[in-house]
Amino acid sequence: MDNFAEQLVKKHQTGSERTKKFLIMFGGSMLTFVLAAISVVLLGNGLIPFIGLLLAAGAGYGTFTILQNMYVEYEYTFTNGELDIDKIIAKKKRKELVSLSVGKFTAFGKYEEDAPEETEDMTVIFASSNIASEEYYADLRHDQYGNTRLVFCPDEKMLENINKSLPRALKNKS
Repeated sequence: MDNFAEQLVKKHQTGSERTKKFLIMFGGSMLTFVLAAISVVLLGNGLIPFIGLLLAAGAGYGTFTILQNMYVEYEYTFTNGELDIDKIIAKKKRKELVSLSVGKFTAFGKYEEDAPEETEDMTVIFASSNIASEEYYADLRHDQYGNTRLVFCPDEKMLENINKSLPRALKNKS
């Protein structure tokens, strides 16, 4: 019987990310407005106002695109001991973040203060909602990244499937 679970996790924005989003929105809007205003003032001079309006439209579109790309979700897919994590940007672009075997986990648990320290040679992959009470960690040796720590937010069904596939030494600890 196949073990399968799928989960979508929305990344919540931190205070600094909200501030960054506001500054991008404000700066982009001001740049768009200034370019459009300069183009209108220079209306009688041939091609220059047209280029200014094109630049204003480009600045507006660029601002919109940057703001859309700040919306991030993670999709966890668990199939028979394999955990695949994809990053979804603006509900349009999908990027495979990592694919790993749960059987290779060397440590697994709630991501709290008593979790083992991250080492200098460790690659840390954050695929979480930024809500600390929901976060778990998994340490493993990954073929591509070396010593790796995954920080993620599995739901009950995902945790149940992960626990079934954990190595025996980790099953006894939980």
